[in-house]
Amino acid sequence: MSSVLLVAHHDRDDAGTLCASAAEWLRARGHHVAMVADDAVALGLADAIDTAIDPTSVDLALSLGGDGTMLRTVNLLGGADVPVIGVNLGLLGYLTEVDPGDMLDALDRWGMGPEAGRWTIDERMMLAVGVHRAGSERPEASFTALNEAVIEKRHSGHTIRMLVTVDGSPFTSYAADGLILATPTGSTAYSMSARGPVVSPRLRAMLVTPVSPHMLFDRTLVLDPGERVEVEILGHRDAALSIDGQPVVELEEGDKVAVMPSPHVARLVRFGTRRFHQVLTAKFGLTDR
Repeated sequence: MSSVLLVAHHDRDDAGTLCASAAEWLRARGHHVAMVADDAVALGLADAIDTAIDPTSVDLALSLGGDGTMLRTVNLLGGADVPVIGVNLGLLGYLTEVDPGDMLDALDRWGMGPEAGRWTIDERMMLAVGVHRAGSERPEASFTALNEAVIEKRHSGHTIRMLVTVDGSPFTSYAADGLILATPTGSTAYSMSARGPVVSPRLRAMLVTPVSPHMLFDRTLVLDPGERVEVEILGHRDAALSIDGQPVVELEEGDKVAVMPSPHVARLVRFGTRRFHQVLTAKFGLTDR
């Protein structure tokens, strides 16, 4: 018997039905099914599914939603070595692979084990992010990001100033709306919207992309994953830190955000053979010219 965590988008019409269907199918085969309390309550399943579970202790996570739900699922796992199956109820679905109609087949294939050749694990680099208050050497808070950490202005009409240091050596100061520190997985998210490069997730690298910089240097800096980046807030304008699209901390003058590769990876279950460039072709409607 294995333990399976269901994580679902609260506002998708079919999320509750699919969760109930997955739970019934899994229980019939002797598996334990659980959800976090917020999801169970939002989908009306609080009385039907166990919510008293540590998400990091499960054997498998089933994410039902879009890429945002996949990011939330990985965040709930807290770096635990838990595989994630993504069922796409969203629009683009870079991270999700399984269509809703194929969900039970995917679970069946998962149960056959990797030795049957029916699935593989795609390991994705993540970032370890630490927040240091002005004058403090110890981090006040720590986070893990699969897509990106974003430092951005809190108020419209003004840029914020940030000093970027790489491996203890000052690189440059930015005057910009924000700064994105992204993984290759996150290169197709906010970083791409800010004209950053699209990077294969098989590459280990860290991208530093300014958002609307008020300066001549407006290019993405692509760093070796072994290089530590530190961003210090300069001047009197406050900023905020977001992790994978979720605001987590407000920042003031002198505060620093340290970013480096996480020792943990996200483990995404893949059932097909599509490569990254084929995913881009499908998602963007690209064709040979």
